[in-house]
Amino acid sequence: GQRGEEEEPHSLETFTFYLSEPLSKERVEAFSDGVYAIVATLLILDICEDNVPDPREVEEKFHGSLLEALSEYGPNYLAYFGSFVTIGLLWFVHHSLFLYVTKATRLMGLLNILSLAFIGGLPLAYQLTSEFAEKSHNEIEAIQVSCVITFFASIFQFAIWTTALLNEEETLHAFARYGGKEHAFMFAKLALYPCVSLGAFFLTCLLSEFSTAIFHLMQIVIPFAFLALRIFVRISLTAIKSVMSLSRRKIVLLEEEEACLSPNETLS
Repeated sequence: GQRGEEEEPHSLETFTFYLSEPLSKERVEAFSDGVYAIVATLLILDICEDNVPDPREVEEKFHGSLLEALSEYGPNYLAYFGSFVTIGLLWFVHHSLFLYVTKATRLMGLLNILSLAFIGGLPLAYQLTSEFAEKSHNEIEAIQVSCVITFFASIFQFAIWTTALLNEEETLHAFARYGGKEHAFMFAKLALYPCVSLGAFFLTCLLSEFSTAIFHLMQIVIPFAFLALRIFVRISLTAIKSVMSLSRRKIVLLEEEEACLSPNETLS
């Protein structure tokens, strides 16, 4: 039969790109986990392909001693371990960040993609620090490039946290908002890698002879710094709360003393 009323054509919504519009948090986390997994796999493939001694070389050069042959690749293994720890800790920080996020925005997604772009360059940092392990001008440049990659990968994570704080009532859990119990620790945890990588960059400029030791020391010390960071933040917050409570008690005692005094005594 004929329709009594003509249907109105559906209006096509124009595409808008507002940075504050919501974005699927689950899709952001799934894409990020995939990138982290691929980067970690690339590191493993690199070390398995280029840093395994040949059986003939072990037999002829090292008289059949596999441990002596592996010790020759020690700097490469150290660079691999440091790069893998860096990826693991950056993933851990990313996981902690989005654990407190209730709703992602397009700006947060854009910053997350920029962070992942530099995280994808960590295999390049591993190749540079392992192949230019000898003391030379190229070694210093390779380590500085690695510090820059780590700095930008972590500073964009810090930018995600800052963006979430700007609209914290909609994007963050209550205990992670400004002044919440996890706010100070999350701020310190996200600021750790940018500060340390930037400090290592400038130290390699000043102490070029110890650039390799400084870089590997940075990669090894940071995991222990994460463990000590929570203890330090807890102690600092406890000290601040105790000082604030003591000052409040003094104010209350002064008010009680003033209330007990007679009007003539208060005027005098």
